[in-house]
Amino acid sequence: MSSTTTISSPSPRTRIAWSGQTKQKLLAFASLLALIVVFSVLKPDAFMTTDNFIGILQSTTVVGVLALASTFVIITAGIDLSVGVLMTFCAVMGGMAMVNGGLPMWLGIPITIGVGALCGAISGLIITKLRVPPFIATLGMMMLLKGLSLIITQAKPIYFSDVEGFENIALGSWMENLIPVLPLPNGVVIFILVAVLCYIILNKTVLGRYTFAIGSNEEAVRLSGVNVNRWKVWIYTLAGGICGVAGLLIASRLNSAQPALGQGYELDAIAAVVIGGTSLSGGVGTIVGTVIGAFIMSVLVNGLRIMSVAQEWQMVLTGLIIILAVYTDNLRRTKA
Repeated sequence: MSSTTTISSPSPRTRIAWSGQTKQKLLAFASLLALIVVFSVLKPDAFMTTDNFIGILQSTTVVGVLALASTFVIITAGIDLSVGVLMTFCAVMGGMAMVNGGLPMWLGIPITIGVGALCGAISGLIITKLRVPPFIATLGMMMLLKGLSLIITQAKPIYFSDVEGFENIALGSWMENLIPVLPLPNGVVIFILVAVLCYIILNKTVLGRYTFAIGSNEEAVRLSGVNVNRWKVWIYTLAGGICGVAGLLIASRLNSAQPALGQGYELDAIAAVVIGGTSLSGGVGTIVGTVIGAFIMSVLVNGLRIMSVAQEWQMVLTGLIIILAVYTDNLRRTKA
């Protein structure tokens, strides 16, 4: 049957969920402002500086882009544990193309993103065709890609020193030439552009409507004649392509592809998504909330480092925040 079945107007229950999302975004934004105020009071000389705020923006870009990719998957009531390692694999394959293969950067960039999209599509096919649960499928993909990254590079970094202009992808500043008083790093600009694109896709396109519909009630969507498996594969493909963008950003920041890097980033990405109000049960989520969640994570980590809090305690606090965010989501859903 045709996959262009019209999605009906939002039900009262859906409108309640959207109202809850608005409250969650406001709560997340208030939490972000509260963190900024607290660290500004505790460490004004170190926290309230232009360099520190630029550093926060830069540190948000990679995790923020990965969180945007995870948002689409989590809204479908799925999960992707491979986003961090996929980011690294994309960087490695980009390095193989541009450094070892000698391809120009303008060709290496789409190859890097394309590798991410291809891997995302494979994950989607494993989930839909082989009927492997998303948790297991993406966990297996994570281990597979991590091993391939180490094998392909022989566990050695690939340096982009000979690729002219590659470091400018994340560290240059196009905005400085346009608006001298706003010297935003290119990585931040790319993050903003990807967020805007994701917002348009999620809220203004058929793919976005089916993303919400599948997460809300997959069986009902299937019974309405929609090819759910096809749309799931497209969603995972999109998420993989976005991870390719993250791979470019982190490789540009480090000026190298580090094959052992990546594992652990998926937890930060999922945390940002959940803190931003996206429900792990599916059907609920916003790009704006995810962006706010990513900044909350960055400000929190930055502030704790400035206060010389040990890294292990930072992890403990992050874990508690994730648990609290999920608990709050459960309460909101129960009331709805």
